[in-house]
Parts: sequence; structure tokens; C-alpha cells
Amino acid sequence: MSGYFAMATGLAGKIDQIFVTFDHWAVTNTPAPLQWLVQVLLIVVPILAIFPGLFALTTVLERKGLGRIQNRYGPNRVGPYGLLQPIADAVKSLTKEDIVPRTADGVVHYLAPLVVVATAFLAYAVLPVGRNMIAVHLDAGLLFFFAIGSATELAVFMAGWSSRNKYSLLGAMRAIAQMISYEVPLILSSVAVIMIAGTLSPDKIVLEQASYTGIFPHWYVFTPWGLAGFLLFMTAAAAETNRSPFDLPEGESEIIAGYFVEYSGFKFALFFLAEYLEIFAVSAMGITLFLGGWSAPLSFLAVIPSWIWFFGKLLVMIGVFIWVRGTMPRLRMDQLMNFAWKFMLPMTLIVMVSAGVWRFLPDSGVAWYIGRWLICAVIIVAPYVALARGLQLGKKVEQRVYRYAEEG
Repeated sequence: MSGYFAMATGLAGKIDQIFVTFDHWAVTNTPAPLQWLVQVLLIVVPILAIFPGLFALTTVLERKGLGRIQNRYGPNRVGPYGLLQPIADAVKSLTKEDIVPRTADGVVHYLAPLVVVATAFLAYAVLPVGRNMIAVHLDAGLLFFFAIGSATELAVFMAGWSSRNKYSLLGAMRAIAQMISYEVPLILSSVAVIMIAGTLSPDKIVLEQASYTGIFPHWYVFTPWGLAGFLLFMTAAAAETNRSPFDLPEGESEIIAGYFVEYSGFKFALFFLAEYLEIFAVSAMGITLFLGGWSAPLSFLAVIPSWIWFFGKLLVMIGVFIWVRGTMPRLRMDQLMNFAWKFMLPMTLIVMVSAGVWRFLPDSGVAWYIGRWLICAVIIVAPYVALARGLQLGKKVEQRVYRYAEEG
């Protein structure tokens, strides 16, 4: 028996499985004709409640965190310490006038925010948030996740095109170009995990990492290819979800607000909600692929419920996103595309090669393990240095000269 399941027994195991037990109890005590309905509600309602609630909490934490980074307070007027600010924002969004351009395609303009929110919620169907806690068990769950994620591009184009606004259309085209460019390394960085785990099922990938050597876990992030793959995955995820420093589709100084510039009120709030739901989903998938999912970081901590570990890791990932937004400047469009095609894509292919070498090198004994680690690290580091230097070739960095208007 693996270390995790050996620990997660007795009272700790019962607490860990309390929601699964309640689910089974509620279904079995429901009349047979209604059991399917109860089962669906017990899956859908928690997703519709927990993650939008996490969105509300994140907006407060982000605004307060950015405020501290920028030497200001952030929201502190609505409720104690400003914690009720999301309620005020929700009321404002619901009561603001819904303005639709006269020349807009009304049906497509209305459907775009609904499509983007629906696709964001569907991604949670295959995410294991705890031991035996997954909405839908799919052998190709990872494929489903990325397929649903790619549907977001359709909603973005619908929003930009239907608005009949050149800034909206330019923002949509820029967003789609960025999302397609970074979707390639996002998917390829996960291929290394699929190669090692031998499955496309997210819950089985977590199970592959839920064992221990002594007190230390077998998370993929603790391998050379896993660490590089995780960094590439999360970098591509930031670009895929339009987060800083890759938030060019919403560059206020260039294209006002991007593809949703003609949206107001609750429709705009839906785009805002979908963006954060996508951040949570892709962060959760990164946790599943590289950080052991719901498994504990040390074997003796497995007594803590698995869903606490999952959401704890997710909160850490959200904090990193906020930190990056507050510290890194926005890239230029040419830098963004060059980084995707000239650095990210080659590096993901190299990570796949490194994972293949790791898979077939022997690991019997400490010496072989260290040798395998060093060989795979060299396979990744050497091309990394070469590609990084290649991005700098031909670039002349000159000292900025400030010129002021002179009186004639």
C-alpha cells in the first residue's frame, strides 16, 4: 500500500471522505426515479458555489495585495477590512444599464459571455479536487480539459466580431493569436506527464504521484523534466488566461479594454468571472499534473484531508499570479509572439525528450538516480541557455535619452 493510503485511514480517512460519504448517502436514500437528478445536483451545485465564491475572495485578495505592493491600502470601506467589496461589485454589475451598440449583432453579442462562462465551468468536470472527488471519471479527461479550453477562443471572437467596433475586433484578433500561440506549449508541456504516467486520466495521474519514498513524495515537479514542464505550463497558462505580463488583449493604453469593450453591466461581469474561473482551472490542472494533486507534501501530513491540500495548493498558485501581476511589466506584442514560438515551443519539445530519457534510464540505486537526474538536467539546461541567448541576438539596448520641449 502506498504511503498516502496507509496514512489516510481511520478517523482521518473518514473526515477526508466526508463529502463522498454524504454523496452516497443522499443518492441511496432518494427514490430510484430521482437518484440521477440528486447525483447531478450534488456534482453541479458545489462547482457553481465553490469556485465563484473563490472568485469573490480572490478579487479582494488581489486588490489588497496589489495595493500593498503599490504602497496603498486597497478596498477597505465595504464591510470589515473591505471583505464585502465583492457583494458591492455584484450589486453594481446587476444594476448597471446593459448597453448594446446599435449596429451590433444582438444574438451573438448576447451569447458570447454565456459561452465563455459555460466553457470555463465545464473544465472543472475532470479536475480531481480530493481523493475520490471528481465530477466525471474520463479515461481521456486531460484531452477533454484542453478541448473545452480551446472553445474559449470561439467566445472571444464572438464578442469582438459582434460588437461592430474596430477596437473590439482588434482585441479579439490579438487575443486569439495569443491564445493559439500559447496553447501549443501549454498542451505539449503536459505530454511529458502523459508519457511517464501512461494515462490521460487526471485522477490516475494524481495516483501515480501519491506515493512516498520515506517522507518525500513522488511529485513530478521534483524531476528535471517535471520542474521545467511545470514552469513552462504555468507560463503558458498565464498567457492563455491573459494574465500579466501577457495581458495584451486588454491593453488599456492601446485598445481601450480589448474584445469586451462594448460590454457593460452583468455581461462584463461574466467575462470577468470567466477569466478567473479559467485561471483557477488551469492552475488546478497544473497542480494535478506536477504537484501531486490532492496528495500531501510529506507522508506524515496525509492525515490532513486531501481536499484541504488541493485548495491550499490552489490558493498558493493564485497568490503567485497576483505577485507576478504586481511586479512584472507588460510585454510588447512582438516579444510575446517571439517568446512563444522561439523559446516556449522548443523548450516543451526538449522537455519531452528529457522525459523519454528519464523513463528509460535505470533507477536502481542512489548513484543511478543521481546520474539520471544530472543527465536529464543537462538535456534541458543546455538548450535553455542557447535559446535564451538566441532571443537576445541582434538586440541593441541603448540608454534612454529624455528630450524636453524647448522654447522657440
